Amino acid sequence: MLEATEADGLTVGQVSTRLDVTVRALHHWDEIGLARPSLRTAAGYRLYTAGDLERLHRIVVYREIGLGLDRIRAVLDDPATDVPGALRAQRSQIADRIERLQRLGAGLDRMIDAHEGGPLLTVAQQAEVFGSRWNPDWTAQARQQYGDTAQWLQFAERSAARGLEEWRAVADAVAGLDRALGDAMDRGVAPGSPEAGRLVERHREVFASYFPLTRRMQVCLGRRYEADPAFAAHYDGIRAGLAAWFRRIVDADARAHGIDPDTATWQ
Repeated sequence: MLEATEADGLTVGQVSTRLDVTVRALHHWDEIGLARPSLRTAAGYRLYTAGDLERLHRIVVYREIGLGLDRIRAVLDDPATDVPGALRAQRSQIADRIERLQRLGAGLDRMIDAHEGGPLLTVAQQAEVFGSRWNPDWTAQARQQYGDTAQWLQFAERSAARGLEEWRAVADAVAGLDRALGDAMDRGVAPGSPEAGRLVERHREVFASYFPLTRRMQVCLGRRYEADPAFAAHYDGIRAGLAAWFRRIVDADARAHGIDPDTATWQ
């Protein structure tokens, strides 16, 4: 290595700043012989010449497009290397990566839309799927009340992954459960009975289409179904008294699993 003064080249720190490369990376490239400074001062400082800087520029570009250091060395130093072929291969990989990132971006857009607006359906589609009594404003109201909860995030994640047919399947499952609850009440199915327990379990399974529901959370929902006018109107519209009956079977199931429904909280 030739001895020089600092006027003859750039120090490691200067090159690091100019190329936005860490000093550690420059030291490593020096150690492995990929890009060594050509000059050294009497004080022992390494200096990079204009030719060294040109090589470093190429290394930075090749590294930025994803080539590994061994491949970069071959491109720079091995005459037998098919440089255009290597770059075309890397370009193909980058195109694949861009496509994956675009899909990820689209998924994130759907996630954002679902988090802010719930089901990714038009108003007409929502009425078709959820029934003419469905109010699209209910989702906005729910987000205002529960938007900062883990359950709302889980609901948004599921909503982002669903299209019209998937929501139809969810709505059909809910409608089937409602019919089964009404029929069971008509037949006098008693709270705490095995059949009532199966219906309570089925309710948790169906509700998991929105977010996972624990037994304690289910107790809280049962209370709300009975106390909230909108929920009570829905269930009592299926069968008079169904909201209160549903709460009783949920409470009985909770007690059977060691949960006091009077003190259960949303957890």
